[in-house]
Amino acid sequence: MNMNILVAGATGKTGRKLVQDLIDQGHWPTALVRESSDTSALPAGTGLRQGDLTDLKAGVCDGMDAVVFAAGSGGSTSPEMTDKVDRDGAQRLVDLAREAGVARFVMLSSIGADQANPEGKLAHYLKAKHAADEHLKASGLTYAILRPVALTDNGRSADVILGENVDKSAEASRADVAHVLAQAATTGCYDGQVLNMQSA
Repeated sequence: MNMNILVAGATGKTGRKLVQDLIDQGHWPTALVRESSDTSALPAGTGLRQGDLTDLKAGVCDGMDAVVFAAGSGGSTSPEMTDKVDRDGAQRLVDLAREAGVARFVMLSSIGADQANPEGKLAHYLKAKHAADEHLKASGLTYAILRPVALTDNGRSADVILGENVDKSAEASRADVAHVLAQAATTGCYDGQVLNMQSA
């Protein structure tokens, strides 16, 4: 079945690969973009829907079969912006997806987001991701949460490792992450699961 899929973060490195993967499979991805977003790198065939994760309006998920949150505030943004995008924006998108009757919500999270009070230089970011993940799990939506290790720009690997056997010091290519997100959104094979991930 061809699906309408809203992708938050579609203009990012992982998001662009995800959108291409969905198009290659015959689905209809729609990028959630700000008015100022550079959409020139999006693959041909990508739909556009305007919306700002720091101020999402009702209706952005209308008509969608699935929603993928693959956005991020970026590594150099302030703690305030991290909260606005990675926590509050994600939570608001979950709520709007539920209101729109979306069948499945897929969250791109991060290794370490399982902890409510993480430590280290990424602590604030991981705390925001943890809050977003917990909000999704409690939402009543059918969900999948993917927590990859450190991301690289490498191409697709021969295989990926999911779950308990992931080496937290390993790497995951964005191409692999995008492919697993696409699988999660379109097949339901990871429904109800929170999965660590690495490239094999």
